[in-house]
Amino acid sequence: MSQMLTARSLARLMVIVPFAALLVAACEHSEGPPVAGQLFSITVSPNPGSAPIGNTIQYTAAGQDVTGAPVTLPPPIVWTNLNPTAGGINSSSGLFTAGTTKGTYSNTIRARSGNLEGFATAIVTDSVPNPVLGTATTYGILAGSTVTCAGAPGTINADVGVSPGSTTTGFPPCTITGATNLANAASAQAQVDLTAAYNYLAGRPCGTIVTPADLGGKTLAPGVYCVASSMSVTGTVTLAGPANGVWVFQMGSTLTTGTNANIALSGGAQAKNVWWQVGSSATLGTGTTFRGNIIALTTITLVDNATMLGRALARNGAVSLGTNNTITLP
Repeated sequence: MSQMLTARSLARLMVIVPFAALLVAACEHSEGPPVAGQLFSITVSPNPGSAPIGNTIQYTAAGQDVTGAPVTLPPPIVWTNLNPTAGGINSSSGLFTAGTTKGTYSNTIRARSGNLEGFATAIVTDSVPNPVLGTATTYGILAGSTVTCAGAPGTINADVGVSPGSTTTGFPPCTITGATNLANAASAQAQVDLTAAYNYLAGRPCGTIVTPADLGGKTLAPGVYCVASSMSVTGTVTLAGPANGVWVFQMGSTLTTGTNANIALSGGAQAKNVWWQVGSSATLGTGTTFRGNIIALTTITLVDNATMLGRALARNGAVSLGTNNTITLP
């Protein structure tokens, strides 16, 4: 009898002990339901992101709790492009460079923090073409109201036009090497073509939101860069080639450069392929070395000793020069 009881007891223990072990293990690994304040999900922006072939998109990742409130993501955040055809991505910064094949690559961009992942779509479009300036191409300055020059030396190595305004002030002693068209058919048509170029640039999909909005100290690949309000340049911003690269800078309001600011070009980049679409007015600070074409809705001002390899094209307002300014077509 005792032997039978012992066997039965052992059998029961063999059942109870594994069950108890499983119960303990389950309790140890259960973290319970998610609560407010704890990291629950990752959102990747922009989604979708869009960039022309060879251009860039800056992706960012943000954490949320179960209620959708923001939660800090613990580092490191690891970025992966799951479809190499789409392009490449910097695993630590999230900077995506579009490949050579157009298409929509759904959920190909992945950001991982710990055991959580977030995804975004990348859209690769045609290369960014330069806008068509039409008859505005020959103008170093085009203004809507007037063009003024504070005093010599000051040289515009190109045409100068005003429409619908009809005046220039300070020429001479400042010099215009090309034609001067004031409130005539030529300047009116140039303004029509300028408006079309402005609208084209403003309508390009943003590739990278510039944060902070000061470009100084940055090295930028070709692409479309944007800010909702103002953009500035202190020190030097370097635009790194290739020679056929196109840069578009979109800003909702003003463009300003600091004293002795420099728009530098490297890797074969060309000033003719650099475009600054300004939602209100642009001011180039003292001693600025500026490269590219400014297309502004309102006014453009060059302070003393600022030089341009490009164009100063204002749709509605004035273009004003200080002293010792030069503008040369790119």
